[in-house]
Amino acid sequence: MAATEAAAGAAHMAGTSIDSVVILLAAAVIAVPLFRKLGLGSVLGYLAAGLAVGPFGLGIFHDPQSVIHVAELGVVLFLFIIGLEMQPSRLWAMRGEIFGLGLAQVLLAVGLLTCVGLALGFPVASSFVSGAGFVLTSTAIVMQMLDERNQMSLPKGRRIISILLLEDLAIVPLLALVAFLAPGGGEVTLAERFVSIAIGLGCIAALVVAGRYLLNPMFGLLARFGGREVMTAAALLVVLGAAVLMQAGGLSMAMGAFLAGVLLSESTFRHQLEADIEPFRGLLLGLFFLGVGMALDLQTIVSNWALIAICVPAYMILKMLVIYGVARLWRADHREALERAVLMAQGGEFAFVLYASAMQVGIISTQDNAVLTAIVIVSMALTPLMMILHDRMTPDEIPSLDGIEAADGLSARVLMIGFGRMGQIISQPLIARGHSISIIEKDPETIRNADEFGFKIWYGDGARLDVLHAAGAAEASLIIAVAGDKNAVTRITQLVKHEFPLVPIMARAFDREHALELANAGVDFQLRETLESAFSMGREALLQLGDEPEEADEVIAGIRARDMQRFQMECVGGIFAGRDLILGNRGAS
Repeated sequence: MAATEAAAGAAHMAGTSIDSVVILLAAAVIAVPLFRKLGLGSVLGYLAAGLAVGPFGLGIFHDPQSVIHVAELGVVLFLFIIGLEMQPSRLWAMRGEIFGLGLAQVLLAVGLLTCVGLALGFPVASSFVSGAGFVLTSTAIVMQMLDERNQMSLPKGRRIISILLLEDLAIVPLLALVAFLAPGGGEVTLAERFVSIAIGLGCIAALVVAGRYLLNPMFGLLARFGGREVMTAAALLVVLGAAVLMQAGGLSMAMGAFLAGVLLSESTFRHQLEADIEPFRGLLLGLFFLGVGMALDLQTIVSNWALIAICVPAYMILKMLVIYGVARLWRADHREALERAVLMAQGGEFAFVLYASAMQVGIISTQDNAVLTAIVIVSMALTPLMMILHDRMTPDEIPSLDGIEAADGLSARVLMIGFGRMGQIISQPLIARGHSISIIEKDPETIRNADEFGFKIWYGDGARLDVLHAAGAAEASLIIAVAGDKNAVTRITQLVKHEFPLVPIMARAFDREHALELANAGVDFQLRETLESAFSMGREALLQLGDEPEEADEVIAGIRARDMQRFQMECVGGIFAGRDLILGNRGAS
């Protein structure tokens, strides 16, 4: 309901009837899954849908900027959710990347991109504004793509987030420079500039004080006396209130939302806030991309195609060179630096703010603003395509094996393949009884981590016959297959039973179907990884509910026997053969 109302409000602001909401939602519902199926990503799908329903498509929406203005709240909510994941201690640990890596990238990129305008014969002020606007990366696009690629919590993802945070901060001095470069802008006194800085710092201080002393008590009170809808309203109030406060202080709304999230990151209500905000964030962020697609002025592109054809690649290539170079200076490897350069090569939504401000004070004309906006939007549309090209042209990452020995000439009594959560525990009784054990693993990071805890692990893929021979499988008294990939475990079992039939093999089963698959492959012993822990928790649950230990043990023994009987029936008749032995809760009170 809330999503429909938000979409309806956006449609109304765009100057269309409420009926067009259906077309707006239909465009997204059709385009986004289609583009994702084609491997083009959801961002490009939203952009294409926006272009289709905008002024240069079906003409349903005639004021894309109004849609973008409303939908920028999606970016604000996204930054709030990111803030919820960033505890103050974690943010403090990132200070070097924010003010070192981020500042270096922004300053170098501004300097280099200003040269594009100068080379084309434009004045210094307009060249500076044009280049500086393009330096401000699209937070919406980068965050969405990091989310889709599951890189948000990785170190390289956190470094990109650090740069985006610095760029959010950079909009403040850039807007001040625009005012200074404007005709007559030098007349602003030093005192007036100090006052504006003091206002911004005061707003940050007010938000920090409110977050530290007011927000938790407020949510605690609402949790006791308010309903779920009141908590949702309070969450939106906090996010939007923080955004408005930062905007009043001359800072970005996204920065205010991020700070609010950081201040609530250690709150007991963090997970509920994230669940309440998520539906609004997803809707409004999609609406933002739709608005950007609508704003792509095809007439401006056609009229100024030569200038745009020069500026888009010039800006993007130069920005990529700066990002790559700075990343390498900060000791990122080639693969990470290249990926970051491609991902952050576009201009962003803050460029619209900077260009509009420059137009209002007379640095650039209305026509220049339209052209620059088109350049930024084209770069945003190209980014998903460039990432697809990057992924297809970049070879698979070969893990570094520095300091790691490959399995060769091993001869222990027990061969263990895989050293994850099960392998680590299984190894303990074997080592305690003095059995020699060779462990092979194909994840170099796991090998390095295990070394810190006193384990000697060899590198090798146990699903390969040559590796099994090198690891001493033929001479082993027992092989234990507990790799983290169930297909690999099945393959290992098949190889061992075919090539070393006299060596018993025990295997980790991921689920019931996998256990049946291993049984059919001839495994000597298999165990579902959650079976024994589930029996233990079931027994404890009975004790918590009042059963005596003897009664609980008897019940668990009966369930264990039923499960074993059922498994034997399934080995012959398939997964549904023993379902009559399952105790279901249908009809239970």
